Amino acid sequence: MKKISLLVLVSSFCITICSCQKSPQTEVLITPFDTISVSHNNVRDKIVVISDLHLGNDLSYSETVSHLPRLEQFLNEIRHSSTVKELVIAGDMFDEWYIPTRVDAYGTGTQADFIKKTVAANKQVFDVLNGIIQDGNVKLTYVPGNHDMCFTPENINLALPGVNQARDASDKTGIGTYNPTGYPEIAIEHSHRYDFYNCLTPNANESEAPGSILPPGYFFARIAANSFTNPTTSANATKIHEVVQYFSAYEQFLKYTYYNTWKTALSYVIYVNDNFSEQIIKTNVGKFVNTYAINDIVPKNDPNTRYIDIKLYNDLFTQTNWDNRLKYNNVPVMLDVYTSISSGLDPTYIDNQARIQYFLNPLSNSRIVIFGHTHKPLISIYKNLSGKDCIYANSGTWEDKKTRNKSEVIDQDAEKMDFIVISPVMSNSKKLQVSLSQYIHGKHTRNNNMIIEL
Repeated sequence: MKKISLLVLVSSFCITICSCQKSPQTEVLITPFDTISVSHNNVRDKIVVISDLHLGNDLSYSETVSHLPRLEQFLNEIRHSSTVKELVIAGDMFDEWYIPTRVDAYGTGTQADFIKKTVAANKQVFDVLNGIIQDGNVKLTYVPGNHDMCFTPENINLALPGVNQARDASDKTGIGTYNPTGYPEIAIEHSHRYDFYNCLTPNANESEAPGSILPPGYFFARIAANSFTNPTTSANATKIHEVVQYFSAYEQFLKYTYYNTWKTALSYVIYVNDNFSEQIIKTNVGKFVNTYAINDIVPKNDPNTRYIDIKLYNDLFTQTNWDNRLKYNNVPVMLDVYTSISSGLDPTYIDNQARIQYFLNPLSNSRIVIFGHTHKPLISIYKNLSGKDCIYANSGTWEDKKTRNKSEVIDQDAEKMDFIVISPVMSNSKKLQVSLSQYIHGKHTRNNNMIIEL
């Protein structure tokens, strides 16, 4: 039977200390995870999902700085909980994308050095995460995202020795879908595999970066970092050049659509005052080694032929190429290339993939799907092809709220810091509550929850 419970409540953050029955000298912390009303709260049976931590290796420009103390506090609650059995980090835990364009991400070092520097910059957070692993009470699972898609399993293990890594296959390390033990009906992934701008992109720039899988979104993130570290106004930002579609060929139409996405982004979303012709984007990651101008990423009209052309990613703009990319990313249901390109700034396109790829896919048995990636927390209920209730949730983000106005006062302690909790209802392991909450001022603030029976 369907049962949907929608409520808004704020649970007080009050840590109660009680004595452990097995040893009177051992104290057990009762955390908010251990007092969820629908659960019996006497065994480890809850799964917590977070994503998009964006832990950078330089706190002068990292996306998550103000939230680090709260993240440490939140993770300690999980570590000391007596009812959480697993913490899943669903992608973008690390970040080698959000780096100002003129910064050489690796310098003279390696990816391993980058990882070690990230751990050092976020030491308190990684101390707790490694404590969770070492304690052995809560399973810690990492799923790759797009901002950490190039990190090897070996280098992730440098930061988190013994972490469970959920990856599709040894040759597709930058994507993964995770099914928690005992729950094949639950699918957790970052969801960048459906994103034209952010999924693995093989064979796209072989003359520039042989073997690279980095997608166009990598360059978008590098430019975005400039937009906030060296802010300007939309009115004073560098204006993008104009492009005209002179030819009706579908490939030209798709490139023009791609151009308009960039035009919107550079005019209203990540506008900068850089010279678009200056070579400022230092790469040195993901098998790219050169330095590029913004104009190398954005389509333009060839002065001789008038065709729309791009230096990087010029061959992506056919349905056949997109189908091949989707297959490479292990996407089960093929997607229309125009819709995928034109939806680059629309997070609902990604959310809708839960329905397309899982609930309406006759080959899928997933009833609960959790994505990250969009930074937009959400929980919704759908019907699958059998008419059964299914839940989709997006786990939001822990990044700070960004502002270009450096004098603006922001209560970062009330922004973002989203998380999902999957809780069995009493002793029924197949009847689950999925709740979406925020960690506001150190307290669990539940925004929505739904219950289904698998």
